[in-house]
Amino acid sequence: MVFINFDRIEVCLIVVKTKKNTRNLILNLLKKEVTLTVNDLTDRLNITHMAVRKHLISLEEEGVIKSVSVKQPMGRPLQKYSLTQQGELLFPKNYEGLSVEFLKDIKDMHGEESIQLLFSKREQRLTEEYKPKTQQKSMAEKIHEIARIQNEKGYMASVTKIADDSYELVEYNCPIFAVANEFKVACRCETEMFKNILETDQVRRVCCKTDGDDHCKFIFQDKKED
Repeated sequence: MVFINFDRIEVCLIVVKTKKNTRNLILNLLKKEVTLTVNDLTDRLNITHMAVRKHLISLEEEGVIKSVSVKQPMGRPLQKYSLTQQGELLFPKNYEGLSVEFLKDIKDMHGEESIQLLFSKREQRLTEEYKPKTQQKSMAEKIHEIARIQNEKGYMASVTKIADDSYELVEYNCPIFAVANEFKVACRCETEMFKNILETDQVRRVCCKTDGDDHCKFIFQDKKED
């Protein structure tokens, strides 16, 4: 017979929730006040110095806050805490929404052709960025290099060999989804970019998040000449 202490589990859950809430409060205070000391946070949160320091150490280890020592006329230097660039990213941003609005304005002012030109320019720029990194490589190596670069840009890409001459590239995340969902030309340009980098027409997009699929999927075929 197994005895489960539900009271203890409930207490543990409350402690975890409290720690998370305190962590978020510290981050929110630093966002609003820019820099704060341990004393500042102790006064605002109404918890002990030790508890505040414990949270600050944890947040600093995560890389979301940083501290600097400020010399005082008397006594020890004062530690002041602030958000790092990584910490700033925890707060909502609307870059994609702004991009979509700009593109809509450009389309209204200059027509659909202007959008086509913008994405064609982006396709060309990315091709020029990727291509030098894939030169002197086999088809398989090129595809893996494409996935590596895409991952640096946040696409969560993976490559699987599905046949002797075929590879599948899956992108589980789309960093420009809001834009692509509004302007499908973005997806077409990505497919064309892959064709240009690999120097083949044997590239097919078989799934697309903007079509309601869970992710984007491409099939690459390495057709060797006889």
